[in-house]
Amino acid sequence: NILVNGELARLLTEDGLRGVTSNPAIFEKAIGGSADYDAAIQALAQQGLGAEAIYEQLAVQDVQHACDLLRPLYDQPDSGGDGYVSLEVSPTLIHDTEGTVAEGLRFWHAVARPNVMIKVPATIEGLPAIRQLIAHGVNVNVTLIFGLERYQAVAEAYLLGLEDRAAAGQPLARIDSVASFFLSRIDVLLDPQLEQLAQQGGEQGALAQSLVGEVALASAKQAYQLYKGIFSGSRWQALQAQGAAVQRLLWASTGNKNPKYDNLKYVEHLIGPETVNTIPVETLDLYRVGGQPQSRLEEGTEQAAQVLQRLAELGIDLNQVSQQLEDEGAQKFNEPFAKLLSTLEAQRQAALQSATAAPTV
Repeated sequence: NILVNGELARLLTEDGLRGVTSNPAIFEKAIGGSADYDAAIQALAQQGLGAEAIYEQLAVQDVQHACDLLRPLYDQPDSGGDGYVSLEVSPTLIHDTEGTVAEGLRFWHAVARPNVMIKVPATIEGLPAIRQLIAHGVNVNVTLIFGLERYQAVAEAYLLGLEDRAAAGQPLARIDSVASFFLSRIDVLLDPQLEQLAQQGGEQGALAQSLVGEVALASAKQAYQLYKGIFSGSRWQALQAQGAAVQRLLWASTGNKNPKYDNLKYVEHLIGPETVNTIPVETLDLYRVGGQPQSRLEEGTEQAAQVLQRLAELGIDLNQVSQQLEDEGAQKFNEPFAKLLSTLEAQRQAALQSATAAPTV
């Protein structure tokens, strides 16, 4: 647990870390893989809390602690939207608009820190939830974005939420949001298909070969061009004049999953203004040794557009790919969450049994 062992504080002071995220998989690994939480679980179980309520208490306490560590960064006048810690709504709510809004508000009030972001998936049902939470003044980290069409819908939900809030006479200052575009999983899904087409040879084969390993970065570069268009012009300027901040693009799933690629592939190529990279600790360690920081996000913009256009020539529908990745992403969060609740339930039962077995004095 990087909160307990001082690692988070060191990353903030020595590496210039500017934000922290969490998800059910991270909590499952921390709670199931260490004894750090045992005493707290035992105490909460003896208070009569169920497994899900115990998880929420532990998650909220950890996020509060992390928020307090990052608060000085958040409070800096030129923080630029940094200093945030993200907490995810339950993966079981991925297709439940009302449930997402209710839990988002509940978590927002439970953490009670201005520098918490509530994570909401970019599903069709998540879009109106994003709008409503922004209108309520909740900071939102939108997750599970895999395609450009959905990214545009996410940015629109953010703008509508700000406009709803302004129409209600509420302030827009210090409401922050990020749009988390997931990258390495795009290549993990598409590269085997492209390599198979490449083996068939000919013109189509050559085209497929040229696109291997290029689609995720091309998607990110195109998303950034869309971002620049969305957050300019009269509509945006009207909100900006009332104190609104841009919804920054965040690069997620940036740890390399293919041994053939440079381990910093999804970091080096995506450095640019007003963006965030949720870099895994292992990748950060590699970057510390071999990273070459330089703004490269707008290099090869035209080539990126061509990569995405030419996929259609191979019969690959990016919207279909995005939907498949969204469905798989939901499963990747649901499974560790179910495992986490199962682990907590076992520990809860053990705590209750040991309390019952303890002799009374």
